[in-house]
Amino acid sequence: MARYIGPKTKIARKFGDPIYGPDKSFEKKNYPPGQHGANKRRRKTSEYGIQLKEKQKAKYTYGVLERQFANMFDKASRSKGITGEVLLQLLESRLDNVVFRLGIAPSRNGARQLVSHKHITVNGKVANIPSYSLRAGDIIGVREKSKSIEVILNSLESIRYSHSSWLEWDQDQMAGKFLNVPEREEIPENIKEKLIVELYSK
Repeated sequence: MARYIGPKTKIARKFGDPIYGPDKSFEKKNYPPGQHGANKRRRKTSEYGIQLKEKQKAKYTYGVLERQFANMFDKASRSKGITGEVLLQLLESRLDNVVFRLGIAPSRNGARQLVSHKHITVNGKVANIPSYSLRAGDIIGVREKSKSIEVILNSLESIRYSHSSWLEWDQDQMAGKFLNVPEREEIPENIKEKLIVELYSK
């Protein structure tokens, strides 16, 4: 399946936001990439362009492909609640995202790889589908024979498990609990979901 594996700083500069986390290169060049750098005269972006950029930003942030994203939006639009907020909640409920949020992996790309390689379990059973949608009460853990993997241990030691109110972590068991779907104010991503809704509403 096609995934973006190119320079992450370039993408972050494109959106003017360090979507992949702290980035020293982004801090040095906090302007869009291009041949003439910061001095380049840029055209004013159209309303459609601004909306499209926000959708692309969300896709890159969560590592979701176009068709997946469209299907997720369709599901959100048919659900109760504010469509934009429901969309972000669906993205946050993905297994790869929760593995990242718990600190088992240092990035969503890393989390996706751990899930795909069968290092992660959900309710005691091996899960290898990164897009698996979690439900309240689900237990996400590290497979027993994978608990000594250096990448996971280093991540748990160095990563900032933020103790999100919608997640619970047990270091001894190396397992976390998905307590509930997060509210919008609990989602830290700098995404203007209303622009995405406006784009799909055209």
